[in-house]
Amino acid sequence: MRGLIVAVSPEGVIGIDGKMPWHYSEDLKRFKRITINSTIIMGRVTWESIGSKPLPGRRNIVITSRKLTDVECFPDIQSALDTCSGTVWFIGGARLYQEAINHCDLMDVTYVPDRIEAPNAVHFPKVEAGEWELESEETNDNEPSLRHCRYRRK
Repeated sequence: MRGLIVAVSPEGVIGIDGKMPWHYSEDLKRFKRITINSTIIMGRVTWESIGSKPLPGRRNIVITSRKLTDVECFPDIQSALDTCSGTVWFIGGARLYQEAINHCDLMDVTYVPDRIEAPNAVHFPKVEAGEWELESEETNDNEPSLRHCRYRRK
Protein backbone atom coordinates (compact mmCIF):
# COMPACT_ATOMS: atom_id res chain seq x y z
CA MET A 1 0.00 0.00 0.00
CA ARG A 2 1.21 3.46 -0.88
CA GLY A 3 -0.47 6.49 0.59
CA LEU A 4 0.05 10.06 1.55
CA ILE A 5 -0.76 11.53 4.93
CA VAL A 6 -1.32 15.25 5.40
CA ALA A 7 -2.96 17.85 7.62
CA VAL A 8 -4.53 20.83 5.84
CA SER A 9 -6.26 24.06 6.79
CA PRO A 10 -9.57 25.13 5.19
CA GLU A 11 -7.50 27.09 2.65
CA GLY A 12 -5.36 24.04 1.84
CA VAL A 13 -2.31 25.28 3.75
CA ILE A 14 0.11 22.60 4.95
CA GLY A 15 2.99 24.75 6.20
CA ILE A 16 4.69 28.09 6.61
CA ASP A 17 8.46 28.54 6.52
CA GLY A 18 9.09 24.79 6.81
CA LYS A 19 6.82 24.35 9.82
CA MET A 20 3.25 23.31 10.48
CA PRO A 21 1.34 26.43 11.59
CA TRP A 22 -0.65 24.50 14.24
CA HIS A 23 -0.06 21.89 16.91
CA TYR A 24 -2.52 19.13 17.75
CA SER A 25 -0.97 16.46 19.93
CA GLU A 26 -3.79 14.02 19.14
CA ASP A 27 -3.07 14.33 15.42
CA LEU A 28 0.65 13.75 16.01
CA LYS A 29 -0.20 10.61 18.00
CA ARG A 30 -2.46 9.46 15.16
CA PHE A 31 0.31 10.16 12.62
CA LYS A 32 2.70 8.01 14.63
CA ARG A 33 0.16 5.19 15.03
CA ILE A 34 -0.55 5.13 11.29
CA THR A 35 3.05 5.37 10.06
CA ILE A 36 4.86 3.20 12.63
CA ASN A 37 6.54 0.10 11.15
CA SER A 38 6.30 1.49 7.63
CA THR A 39 8.48 3.46 5.24
CA ILE A 40 8.03 7.22 5.23
CA ILE A 41 9.21 9.29 2.29
CA MET A 42 9.65 13.05 2.54
CA GLY A 43 11.28 16.00 0.83
CA ARG A 44 14.36 17.72 2.20
CA VAL A 45 12.49 20.67 3.73
CA THR A 46 10.21 18.27 5.62
CA TRP A 47 13.31 16.37 6.80
CA GLU A 48 14.78 19.61 8.10
CA SER A 49 11.46 20.60 9.72
CA ILE A 50 11.48 17.43 11.86
CA GLY A 51 14.97 18.23 13.12
CA SER A 52 16.99 16.29 10.52
CA LYS A 53 16.59 13.15 12.63
CA PRO A 54 14.85 9.94 11.59
CA LEU A 55 11.43 9.32 13.06
CA PRO A 56 11.81 6.18 15.18
CA GLY A 57 10.18 2.89 14.25
CA ARG A 58 10.01 3.75 10.56
CA ARG A 59 12.33 3.54 7.57
CA ASN A 60 13.01 7.19 6.70
CA ILE A 61 13.76 8.23 3.12
CA VAL A 62 14.43 11.75 1.84
CA ILE A 63 14.04 12.75 -1.80
CA THR A 64 16.82 15.24 -2.52
CA SER A 65 19.72 15.95 -4.83
CA ARG A 66 21.84 16.84 -1.79
CA LYS A 67 23.98 14.45 0.23
CA LEU A 68 22.52 14.20 3.72
CA THR A 69 23.85 12.22 6.65
CA ASP A 70 21.91 9.90 8.97
CA VAL A 71 19.16 9.17 6.44
CA GLU A 72 18.66 7.31 3.16
CA CYS A 73 18.50 9.69 0.21
CA PHE A 74 17.27 9.20 -3.33
CA PRO A 75 17.17 11.65 -6.23
CA ASP A 76 13.57 10.82 -7.17
CA ILE A 77 10.47 9.03 -5.93
CA GLN A 78 10.67 6.09 -8.31
CA SER A 79 14.21 5.15 -7.34
CA ALA A 80 13.18 5.26 -3.68
CA LEU A 81 10.05 3.17 -4.29
CA ASP A 82 12.13 0.57 -6.14
CA THR A 83 13.79 -0.22 -2.78
CA CYS A 84 10.58 -0.36 -0.73
CA SER A 85 8.37 -3.20 0.36
CA GLY A 86 5.35 -3.09 2.61
CA THR A 87 3.48 0.07 3.50
CA VAL A 88 4.85 3.39 2.24
CA TRP A 89 3.64 6.81 3.40
CA PHE A 90 4.53 10.10 1.73
CA ILE A 91 4.62 12.74 4.46
CA GLY A 92 5.40 16.02 2.64
CA GLY A 93 6.06 18.66 1.57
CA ALA A 94 4.08 20.22 -1.24
CA ARG A 95 6.43 19.37 -4.12
CA LEU A 96 6.74 15.78 -2.95
CA TYR A 97 2.96 15.45 -2.61
CA GLN A 98 2.53 16.83 -6.15
CA GLU A 99 4.67 14.03 -7.58
CA ALA A 100 3.79 11.31 -5.07
CA ILE A 101 0.04 11.46 -5.56
CA ASN A 102 0.47 9.61 -8.86
CA HIS A 103 2.04 6.70 -6.94
CA CYS A 104 -0.67 6.51 -4.25
CA ASP A 105 -3.83 4.50 -3.86
CA LEU A 106 -4.78 6.15 -0.54
CA MET A 107 -4.88 9.68 0.87
CA ASP A 108 -5.23 10.16 4.63
CA VAL A 109 -6.20 13.79 5.23
CA THR A 110 -6.68 15.57 8.54
CA TYR A 111 -8.67 18.77 8.20
CA VAL A 112 -7.69 21.29 10.87
CA PRO A 113 -9.93 24.27 11.69
CA ASP A 114 -7.14 26.86 11.77
CA ARG A 115 -7.52 29.62 9.20
CA ILE A 116 -4.15 30.48 7.68
CA GLU A 117 -3.69 33.65 5.64
CA ALA A 118 0.00 34.15 4.97
CA PRO A 119 1.82 35.15 1.79
CA ASN A 120 4.52 32.52 2.40
CA ALA A 121 2.08 29.68 3.13
CA VAL A 122 2.64 26.36 1.35
CA HIS A 123 -0.47 24.66 -0.03
CA PHE A 124 -1.43 21.06 -0.66
CA PRO A 125 -1.62 20.45 -4.42
CA LYS A 126 -4.99 20.47 -6.13
CA VAL A 127 -6.49 16.99 -6.36
CA GLU A 128 -8.69 15.74 -9.16
CA ALA A 129 -11.91 15.00 -7.28
CA GLY A 130 -13.11 12.48 -9.87
CA GLU A 131 -10.08 10.24 -9.23
CA TRP A 132 -10.76 9.74 -5.52
CA GLU A 133 -13.67 8.57 -3.42
CA LEU A 134 -14.24 9.06 0.28
CA GLU A 135 -13.68 5.77 2.10
CA SER A 136 -14.11 6.91 5.70
CA GLU A 137 -14.61 10.03 7.77
CA GLU A 138 -14.27 10.47 11.52
CA THR A 139 -13.61 13.09 14.14
CA ASN A 140 -10.97 12.75 16.80
CA ASP A 141 -12.60 11.93 20.16
CA ASN A 142 -9.97 13.88 22.09
CA GLU A 143 -9.71 16.70 19.54
CA PRO A 144 -13.24 17.08 18.07
CA SER A 145 -12.28 20.03 15.86
CA LEU A 146 -10.16 17.67 13.72
CA ARG A 147 -11.77 15.71 10.92
CA HIS A 148 -9.94 12.70 9.44
CA CYS A 149 -10.86 11.50 5.96
CA ARG A 150 -9.48 8.61 3.93
CA TYR A 151 -9.80 8.66 0.18
CA ARG A 152 -9.20 5.73 -2.17
CA ARG A 153 -8.24 6.05 -5.80
CA LYS A 154 -11.17 5.03 -8.01
